[in-house]
Amino acid sequence: MRERGKVRFSPPLVGGSSLLIIFAVLCLTVLAMLSLSTAQNNDRLSRASAESVTAYYAADAQAEEILSRLRRGETPHGVTVEKDGAGTLCEYTVPISQTQELSVSVRLEGADWKVLRWKAVSTADWTPDDSIEVWDGEAVMF
Repeated sequence: MRERGKVRFSPPLVGGSSLLIIFAVLCLTVLAMLSLSTAQNNDRLSRASAESVTAYYAADAQAEEILSRLRRGETPHGVTVEKDGAGTLCEYTVPISQTQELSVSVRLEGADWKVLRWKAVSTADWTPDDSIEVWDGEAVMF
């Protein structure tokens, strides 16, 4: 039989609240890892963008230097000069990176220089992906 006066101990019911706290901690951990991954990707992208902009403006400064030499009457190495009815056409390229170059085309008309093209151009080889059959617009006969 049961002894009188003795209090029976029963542990509190914490199963549901413990599961809820564990789930919340797991969710917060996953969100923290996603935030860290996003921050690392943004850092890598901003560094690549800064390098790209720096390389472009270095090539731009070099192209401006070549144009300055052309205006002084010099013909720097790598500049092609063609005389035509409208004036003297000068074209040259300055490398930006391994896959890009700055293509410049200027024309001397009288005493004025006119910039015809000042453009970053891709020099990488491009191969189209033709592994997927694309409908050519003709009717299909079954």
